[in-house]
Amino acid sequence: MEAASDTSQLVHVVALLGAAVIAVPLFRRLGLGSVLGYLAAGMVIGPFGFGWFARPEAILHVAELGVVMFLFVVGLEMRPSHLWSLRREIFGLGPLQILGCAAALAGVGLLLGLPAPVAFIGAAGFVLTSTAIVMQVLAERGDIATPRGQKMVSILLFEDLLIVPLLALVAFMSPLPDADGAASRLASSAMAVASLVALVVAGLYLLNPLFRLLAASRARELMTAAALLVVLGAALLMEMGGLSMAMGAFLAGVLLSESTFRHELEADIEPFRGLLLGLFFLAVGMSLDLAAVAADWRLVVLAVPAMMIAKALCIYTVARFMRSSHGNALDRAVLMAQGGEFAFVLFAAAESAGIISGGANDSLTAIVVLSMALTPLAMLLVRRATRAADASLDGIDAASGQSGSVLIIGFGRFGQVVSQSLLARDIDVTIIDSDVDMIRNAAGFGFKVYYGDGTRLDVLRASGAGSARAIAVCVDDKHAADRIAALARSAFPQARLLVRAYDRVHALQLAIAGVDYSVRETFESAVLFGEAALRQLDVDPVEAARVTAEVRRLEVERFQLELSAGIGAGVGLMRTNTGAGPSPTPLTAPRRQAQVLNPAGDPGPGTRRPDPAEDDGAPAP
Repeated sequence: MEAASDTSQLVHVVALLGAAVIAVPLFRRLGLGSVLGYLAAGMVIGPFGFGWFARPEAILHVAELGVVMFLFVVGLEMRPSHLWSLRREIFGLGPLQILGCAAALAGVGLLLGLPAPVAFIGAAGFVLTSTAIVMQVLAERGDIATPRGQKMVSILLFEDLLIVPLLALVAFMSPLPDADGAASRLASSAMAVASLVALVVAGLYLLNPLFRLLAASRARELMTAAALLVVLGAALLMEMGGLSMAMGAFLAGVLLSESTFRHELEADIEPFRGLLLGLFFLAVGMSLDLAAVAADWRLVVLAVPAMMIAKALCIYTVARFMRSSHGNALDRAVLMAQGGEFAFVLFAAAESAGIISGGANDSLTAIVVLSMALTPLAMLLVRRATRAADASLDGIDAASGQSGSVLIIGFGRFGQVVSQSLLARDIDVTIIDSDVDMIRNAAGFGFKVYYGDGTRLDVLRASGAGSARAIAVCVDDKHAADRIAALARSAFPQARLLVRAYDRVHALQLAIAGVDYSVRETFESAVLFGEAALRQLDVDPVEAARVTAEVRRLEVERFQLELSAGIGAGVGLMRTNTGAGPSPTPLTAPRRQAQVLNPAGDPGPGTRRPDPAEDDGAPAP
């Protein structure tokens, strides 16, 4: 009997893996995305498909660890200083979107004829977006670290903070007698605060010494076990405090983001994260109760599109109010228009509290699951509709399958000049840009420029970054340049990375980030302009050239001092018309060992080459 039971469990494991292996590649091949593939596979093998699994909620509870691990990895990439910089989005944009959407969704529920308590609970559950779906789509697109991706992450973090107040509100609304009353709710809140404090204290004072001790033992499997212990322990601590497990894992990641073991932890967690996140989507697909849909099909058919459209319109309005572009607002509205996995917990708590009936719980759960399943389809339809409506892209090729030796990103005045030296040596160059008018103008001069957003990882891959020997980032937006540089350094280490810097601080940040070469966009022209001015004043050309070389040498020394000690460290090397330099301003970016350049400005053996250029003639940023 025991052997038969073990075989049955193995059959279930094989069924899960087989469904994923078959469905996900097929759906990605059709352009529908991996999330929809997992959801469809779960529906097929679940209780209302082939019936291979009878209790999807048990799988869902375990698979939630995939979301937990995903948030831990995101936290590792988000240093405390960066998290603090997002406070406006977390506590400004987050509440604005949540309150607006909750009011709109509650109104939709009332219009559909739901009782007021059911409409409110349904709105509260639907307003909380699926962290798993949003994060998976952002990761596939390479958008987690982009400004639009960071805004979505900030909103998701605020939603996780709402879990305790919403559950407390459900308990307060309950018509059932509460033996413990306010004392119980006060104890729950105290437990939540204690859990948060315990996690922060452990992260600040225990985690790094633990990993240093384990690293000294040189036991690779212990580091993996410790990484899992940190993630699962943080999740358990938050769950015991009544908070979100994902929030606990995220905070643990943030507390370890400055650790020297950050990259190793990410590599240890990644395989588990991918498998469990796929299992989560499979379990969500299994959870779709077709019997509940059939029993209340009129409500479900009306509620799913009504609530998704209402939420999307509200999100778009808030995004535009907060000055997001039309494209970013539309992208956020479509991606975050679904309900989330926390709705299942909220609906179950409301049923236990006697606020909603079991039938209402089933119907609301089905509405949320269907919205999660329809989100990838909605994104695909909107993307195709916007592309079809955008007649300006007619005759312009998107980057797809290119394989040049050098990839130039951005073909404005700077990129055009850069291309001439490369083309003069017959080097195979691929050029991408997102400015449609520029692409058409370049075609008139005989250039082939592909349409593509270089800040997206999938576009970089399609443009041939994976096989390029060099990637030249020539865009005039320093934030976009930073994003492209980070993606290229991480995903395409085989390519030499050259980046156009906006100003002096930007060049220092790029050097710290490890780019192979950066140049100020105005430095060389300003140096040559100064030399020409000397010649116009009848200074001997040889002397003018000597002075220019001295300016470059001093700038090299100043740049190296600033790399090691911060902006202003080399102010004594500057010539001023008053004899006094500006007050030093400390550099807040992470320090990096300075690269040593010789007086001629050439890198020494085995060093990278940052450009020690001045920006626009300004002595300080």
